[in-house]
Amino acid sequence: MLLNQLREHVGTAHVLTDEADVAPYVQDWRGRYRGEVIAVVQPATTQEVAAVVQCCAKAGVKLIPQGGHTSMVGGATPVGTQRSDGTAPVVLSLRRMNRILEVDPVGNTLIAQAGCVLQTIQEEAARHGRLYGVTLGAEGSCQIGGNISTNAGGTGVLKYGNTREQVLGLEVVLPDGRIWNGLRTLRKDNTGYNLKHLFIGGEGTLGIITAVAVRLHPQPAITSTAWLTFDSVDNALACLALLQTMAGDRIAGYELLNQLQLQAVLTHFPSVRLPTDAQAPYAVLVELSDTYAKADLQGLMEDALSQLFERGLVRDAAIATSESQRAAFWHIRHSISESNRKAGMGLSTDVAVPVKSVALFIEQASQAVQARWPQLDIVLVAHMGDGNVHFIPRFSFEEWARIPNQGEVADAVRAVVHDVAVSFGGTFSAEHGVGHVLVKELVRLRSPLELELMKRIRSTLDPHALLNPGKLL
Repeated sequence: MLLNQLREHVGTAHVLTDEADVAPYVQDWRGRYRGEVIAVVQPATTQEVAAVVQCCAKAGVKLIPQGGHTSMVGGATPVGTQRSDGTAPVVLSLRRMNRILEVDPVGNTLIAQAGCVLQTIQEEAARHGRLYGVTLGAEGSCQIGGNISTNAGGTGVLKYGNTREQVLGLEVVLPDGRIWNGLRTLRKDNTGYNLKHLFIGGEGTLGIITAVAVRLHPQPAITSTAWLTFDSVDNALACLALLQTMAGDRIAGYELLNQLQLQAVLTHFPSVRLPTDAQAPYAVLVELSDTYAKADLQGLMEDALSQLFERGLVRDAAIATSESQRAAFWHIRHSISESNRKAGMGLSTDVAVPVKSVALFIEQASQAVQARWPQLDIVLVAHMGDGNVHFIPRFSFEEWARIPNQGEVADAVRAVVHDVAVSFGGTFSAEHGVGHVLVKELVRLRSPLELELMKRIRSTLDPHALLNPGKLL
């Protein structure tokens, strides 16, 4: 009966039930988490989303909102979501809701449906001489609604802030099927509680985002991009401090990678060539940008590097002299997720610590992990300018296959890393969210009062736990 109702609302072609058709929606992109569903439903309008929610609510069937399905923590995968009677959930995919609705280059705003791919939004902004400030390795497939639901970060946070800082307004279908229209583009609106912030980072547990209004920024007219190598993380931090003094908010990216991470990229992307010094323990990809086309960023970068060499902080450096070289530098950075997927069983962590503590965190976390699991490699990539470190202990596939209690080991490894981060006043999730993988860590590492407040909010908006059960809380 439910399937027939769903077909009436969205069309038979957009209610997928065949195993081959639903396969891409029930397993995460790394192949680690998988669940069962009654169907995958693909609405095309906000009204259709509301109708689907109402039908599922009436039938008591859970709903999994799903965007580009690029989560690192199983946040949109139907894992462990069956009812006590064995009824599987419905996946609600936003893929068909992919239109840009409005661009205002004077007000620097853009309105889009939630299923718009991030790269599409970036390209549309660029056509109007503007820039959307969130940049991710998965930007060719992740969707803006999912970005907002997880408060995505990425490589541009240092200059533009994370997703929360880009959002001006939202349209949301609530768990009872009502539509909240908060799709405003105002910078100032001090009229009571700022409700949109409930849904930013809510991981689809409080409502289904169907449309978004985001801030745009002036398109940079000039960039200077360099690849630097270092003997230590401390030296990379000293370099960041000097660049901040000299370049201020012109720093658009500052990405730290260790040697093992770069080796993984070189192994699985044979066409990649490092710009310099493949034997260095650490490398940093740094980019400066400015909206003033006559700004001498290349001279600024050269001046900064000269001072860094004089102080003995940098091993080697290469400055991109063309757009193709700049793209090649960034290709290395954006090849990391795919290379890590192929290189071994990486137990990704997504911690953030105060920037001043990044070097000590890496040192202590490495010691703590390898004291218990000496066979593990540590793969490292960090958005260093905002303290977000993807610290990835890695098993070989062969070692991982021999472990009988894989889930327990994965939880234990992550817990060791998280404990070190928390000891520095940090957090166990900076930009990936909680999903279903880190639910126990939220309970373990957040205060009882914080958990109580979160549960109250969720039970108030979704008293029957209809949306994305088993995730976040």
